[in-house]
Amino acid sequence: MNHHGNTMQHPSAERSHHSIEIRNLSKSFDRFRLEDVNLTLPCGSIMGVIGENGAGKTTTIKLMLNQLKANAGQITILGYDHIREEKKLKEEIGVVFDESYFHDNIKPKHISKIMARVYQRWDHEMFSDYLKQFHLPEDKITKEFSRGMKMKLSLATALSHHPKLLILDEPTSGLDPVIRNEILDIFLDFIQDEENSILFSSHITSDLEKVADYITFLHEGRIMFSESKDELLADYGLLLCGAADFSTVDKGDIIGHRENRFGHEMLIRNKAKMAQKYKGLTIDSVTLEDIMLFYVKGDQLK
Repeated sequence: MNHHGNTMQHPSAERSHHSIEIRNLSKSFDRFRLEDVNLTLPCGSIMGVIGENGAGKTTTIKLMLNQLKANAGQITILGYDHIREEKKLKEEIGVVFDESYFHDNIKPKHISKIMARVYQRWDHEMFSDYLKQFHLPEDKITKEFSRGMKMKLSLATALSHHPKLLILDEPTSGLDPVIRNEILDIFLDFIQDEENSILFSSHITSDLEKVADYITFLHEGRIMFSESKDELLADYGLLLCGAADFSTVDKGDIIGHRENRFGHEMLIRNKAKMAQKYKGLTIDSVTLEDIMLFYVKGDQLK
């Protein structure tokens, strides 16, 4: 499901076929360092950012939005310098964080009035349509909204000024599977216009498996990989064997290892080559969750 390759671009993206380009980004805190982050998101696609809590996902997003200042590196979004051209850029980005940013006593109908002052391209009609589509009452205070309703309200708000890029931090966390699927459908709908792109962080890897074109994996402040989801899932595998065969496996081939009562499981790359090398052994396919768990929790046999 790749939506790339369309040559039509809108003026600000003509400078680049990428909606996000991050080069050598670093940020130091007292106990944490985000180090040398590089990623590129092509226009018309969805990138999922995965990683354990504290891996640097929210920090990276806050740096992109100029809410934090980087120690080094360069960020270009929709062809704009994210600091110098921040005002222009904010017009073209929709942002959603997992905690709701609406005042408890505000009603959706008030939000539209407020946002019309913030965004030049605010679209009352579009916002009203989203409220209907999401079954959100215009006249009820948001304090009475469930978590799922608040997330849908945040999304409706983010989408209603015709952004070219959505940046979302954990938009599906804490929501039931039905609402999560609705939200993923909205994402897929949004990128039907091949200029539009989405970057969203999530710890719900199954959601990313459904919609993401690219996966960026952050672990302890570093990028382990940032590449096509389909290629990742085709390339990685789980090599399975018993204790006797384990001694024959080249430790340099193993990214992460787990031992259980049935034997050994090893995360490997280049599945086709490994199948040739270890002909007698089983190689299973992997999920994004498997890949993440083996990097984070597996024993490193180096």
